[in-house]
Amino acid sequence: MELLAIFISAVLVQNFVLYYFLGICPFLGVSKKIDSALSMGLAVTFVMSITAVVSWLINNLILIPYDLGYLQIVSFILVIASLVQLVEMFIRKISPPLYQALGIYLPLITTNCAIMGLALIAALNEYSFMETVIFGFGSGIGFTLAIVLMAGIREQRVPGIREERVPGSGERTYEGLVSHLDLGAHDFKAPAPVPRGRDRLPAVAQHAFRCRHAGN
Repeated sequence: MELLAIFISAVLVQNFVLYYFLGICPFLGVSKKIDSALSMGLAVTFVMSITAVVSWLINNLILIPYDLGYLQIVSFILVIASLVQLVEMFIRKISPPLYQALGIYLPLITTNCAIMGLALIAALNEYSFMETVIFGFGSGIGFTLAIVLMAGIREQRVPGIREERVPGSGERTYEGLVSHLDLGAHDFKAPAPVPRGRDRLPAVAQHAFRCRHAGN
């Protein structure tokens, strides 16, 4: 039950993206399409799971016994960087289109603070080996869930609207948007013109004004 509680907490309750706000860079950068978002989520899940195992072994078999706790962050960075390089080479070899889709955000997993946060939180909570593995895997699943949900939201667009970039700038235009906006133009009535000058006077005052000028 304790392992199940750790898994559910990592996926839903203490989600690294939605609760800790870690890993926002790839979360926003690769969440345009569900396919790319799912691939990025799986890659991050793999790195998180392996990082949890290797960081626990290094922390409990080397750093703590030899009183080298001050090297914890440096050792975790080296572990994460090495794992990301392995994942990058694997994806480039197996699926070049996926490698092109992920782009710069794949090597940026190295600087993904969610993975570093995973290693540090597991060490801070003094999880056992199995608890660390479950925590790492659940954190990766939570990241995947968040990024896929965001990609699903961003893909929901009105049919017929095409996004285009303005040449020479980072601005975007959306063609076909006006045709989908039902403003009820056929029921639209122009407002009455605002009266000016003496036309703003009441009817009685206007009659007196005209009689006065007629007498003159």
